[in-house]
Amino acid sequence: MRVGQLTRGWLLILLCSACSGVISQPQPGAAKLAAADGGSAPLPAARDAGAPRAVTSLSRRLSRAELDHSLADLFGDTTAPATRLLPEDSYSPYDNDVDTQLASSAFVDSLSALARDVAERAAGNADLLPCVPKNPKDAECFRQVVTRLVPRALRRPVTDAELAPYLDLLELANAPEQTARPGFEMALSLLIQALVLDPEFLYRVEAAGTRTLSDYEIATRMAYLLWGTTPDQALFADALARRLVPVAERKKVFERMWQDPRTRQQIARFHALWLGYRAIPHDAALAASFARETSALLERVIFDDATSYLDVFKADETYVDKTLAEHYGLPAPDKDAAWVRYPSESKRAGILSHGSVLSAFSKFSDTSPTQRGIFVRTRLMCQPIPPPPPTVAADKPPAGTNAAVCKVDRYSQHRSDSACASCHALTDAIGFGLERFDNAGRYRTHDEGHNECAISGEGEIAGVGKFAGPQELAELLLDNDSIAPCVVEQLAQFALGRAPLANSDDAALLAELREAFAKHDHSFAALIEAFVLSDAFARHTEQP
Repeated sequence: MRVGQLTRGWLLILLCSACSGVISQPQPGAAKLAAADGGSAPLPAARDAGAPRAVTSLSRRLSRAELDHSLADLFGDTTAPATRLLPEDSYSPYDNDVDTQLASSAFVDSLSALARDVAERAAGNADLLPCVPKNPKDAECFRQVVTRLVPRALRRPVTDAELAPYLDLLELANAPEQTARPGFEMALSLLIQALVLDPEFLYRVEAAGTRTLSDYEIATRMAYLLWGTTPDQALFADALARRLVPVAERKKVFERMWQDPRTRQQIARFHALWLGYRAIPHDAALAASFARETSALLERVIFDDATSYLDVFKADETYVDKTLAEHYGLPAPDKDAAWVRYPSESKRAGILSHGSVLSAFSKFSDTSPTQRGIFVRTRLMCQPIPPPPPTVAADKPPAGTNAAVCKVDRYSQHRSDSACASCHALTDAIGFGLERFDNAGRYRTHDEGHNECAISGEGEIAGVGKFAGPQELAELLLDNDSIAPCVVEQLAQFALGRAPLANSDDAALLAELREAFAKHDHSFAALIEAFVLSDAFARHTEQP
């Protein structure tokens, strides 16, 4: 079989899957995996109330970030080819939501270009070869390459029958009409293209049925949750030794993985997606300073000091370089960068005071009280806000009445418009409580460019209470016990690749995680460990 036929068939599978964003049936080898490698036989759909839970999971396509990390780990490609060549992922706020993963024909064409791009570099990478080919037709050396790469790319063991089409690529590469490059290098290029386009690489495929996952499937879940990439050799060895289905053994593996630097990077990425600062409208130097500030706080609370996660919102000091200290109007650090305490009158505390977060929900080149209010309601309180009516021009700033100059007067139009009033009553007053901090996190007392427009800085969460500034907002949310339950729900959405469903299994999982979070003094590590060690994490079902 020619490689064109091989990859074309796989691409057709992708196209047929595109209408739903999932692959409902795994490749043949995955079905064998459940029984052969630690998974149980499928269970009946109906089950007793006391049976182990299995939250709904679907076959998800790797996000661009996950693809880039996986390609780097598998083939040594650090050029971020997915980010360069594939369309941008949709964000909800996460980039791995199965409901948004629709594959157009243009997307599939981009995948083909991606595969060629990766193969072009990887085919000349000697580090990928476990042997030195003696000649262009060295079948034994090519078998070693195939045996090494295919299981890693598909994230599971493979049978001899499954390896056979890949081994045939060496003969194809040495056909008389192939003159572009030496036969062995061409075969390696074709192999890498075939693997990059394989649905079992592009998608996280799990065998059908309600059942306990195999060790390899659990390894994949753990790797992409904690590291955002494919399992490494050590984790693959854990799966081979069947150390992931037993909870006690899985706990040991989790503890090792938690210490890996990639976990810090993945936790930072979760927060950037959740809190909206993955891309902010500032120059590179200021954005980098914001990123260092926020990463330092997260790493101190979650990893280095391992204190209550709520300290992320209560911290009375922040990590700044001299430029950022001047930007905020804070005391300059004694060295290039250091922790600096907030003055008591600054009304700053924790991550909600950071320029990264305060930059994230601006609009029309300025702060947007509405967008900031939506951020608090949806991201910190997990309360849905309906979208604006189709007749409302949401992409235009409010004009206000009588050509009002001051923002507070322009936004009063929302309160007089019956189509807008109910939703804006939930959001705008919150945003005005942060209005004394501009869209770069700097303190101000007047509207931008209008000294005649004084900002009161007073805000209110309807039904909860009043506040002024990030410090009082954080205190209000913490006192109202809004943030802790919401971060559990946000983490579950990120981990599952979908919003939690309104069913008993998802509700039970969220309740279990919230209880573990509170029991361990809101340790973020304990929260993720509780999820990884839960019944739901190690089981699969397709039942809604």
